[in-house]
Amino acid sequence: MASQRILVLVKPDGVRRHLTGEVLHRIERKGYSLSNISWVQADEERLARHYAELVNRPFYPALVEYMMSGPMVAAIFTGDRVIEGVRSLAGSTDPTTAAPGTIRGDLGRAWSGESTMNIVHASDSPENAEKEIAIWFGEAEG
Repeated sequence: MASQRILVLVKPDGVRRHLTGEVLHRIERKGYSLSNISWVQADEERLARHYAELVNRPFYPALVEYMMSGPMVAAIFTGDRVIEGVRSLAGSTDPTTAAPGTIRGDLGRAWSGESTMNIVHASDSPENAEKEIAIWFGEAEG
């Protein structure tokens, strides 16, 4: 299989809790290569593009509020089967039930509020990875 790229976002709760290094370290330790990194502040327009399929969902306003609540770190990792591998490392989206040993299972927990604060985003397909990389880094597939 050819090398893939994935977008990883350390979300505002991960940055606020000083977990950025831990998240990136776990991915690098798995053997994936960090190829770009940026400190980002989300805005409504960028989030509407990133979460286009969720814009009409009832939880979308809370999601936008959460994602704009502080800075994030955007990173591009590369490697064979990197999408499958990083999503396995991240764990299920519910931090309360995410498996021990995963990023969300070890570092996440439920917080009061309408939005699930789960530390990290990881692209779910090669197509979405390239779309998301373009949104956050202004890059085309490469």
